[in-house]
Amino acid sequence: MTETPELEAEPAVAASLFGDRIELARRYTGDLARRGEELGLIGPLELPRLWTRHIINCVLVAPLLKPGRTGDIGSGAGLPGLVLAIARPDVHLVLIEPMERRVDWLISESADLGLDNVTVVRARAEEAQQESLDQVTARAVTALSKLIPVTAPLLRRGGEMVFMKGSRVDEEIVAAQKVIRRFKLSSPEVLVLGEGIAPESTRVFRATVD
Repeated sequence: MTETPELEAEPAVAASLFGDRIELARRYTGDLARRGEELGLIGPLELPRLWTRHIINCVLVAPLLKPGRTGDIGSGAGLPGLVLAIARPDVHLVLIEPMERRVDWLISESADLGLDNVTVVRARAEEAQQESLDQVTARAVTALSKLIPVTAPLLRRGGEMVFMKGSRVDEEIVAAQKVIRRFKLSSPEVLVLGEGIAPESTRVFRATVD
């Protein structure tokens, strides 16, 4: 008989990263642990690393957000969209997700958590019709060469891309050079967040639309 994986214990760093929003983060993590697999939001093996691999991984990006409107592309389970909305109540998150089941989850979960800084839009990024966003973020969506063309039109001039990426981000940047030039991105950089603080660091590709 296969044992059901247990939810990972909350890392000590979580409380300092979320501050006075930690209780909301705990509620969200608990809800995701209870219903995530059933709704197809997370895989069956994610519970033992839910805090470390997902929640902490996402909240490390929160200090990079600026007050205004940030679009989260392919929000799925709310990683990073709902996590960032919890951590940054001064930022309005527009969660853009095409799948109905995931949209229903995002709407109900943001309502249950009382997050009044969240709007959920059912659409693919290229169909979202969200103009003049201040920032866009995405996590585990697609390579930069494909992600940049569908997100750049959503940003105002001077708006920022803040994309969570894996260990091969430098290779993605090389492969996306033509796209970076075509969409006039300036100051592209890779930030490594959480080193020495969190159990796992987070890599972020950041660039500005001129």
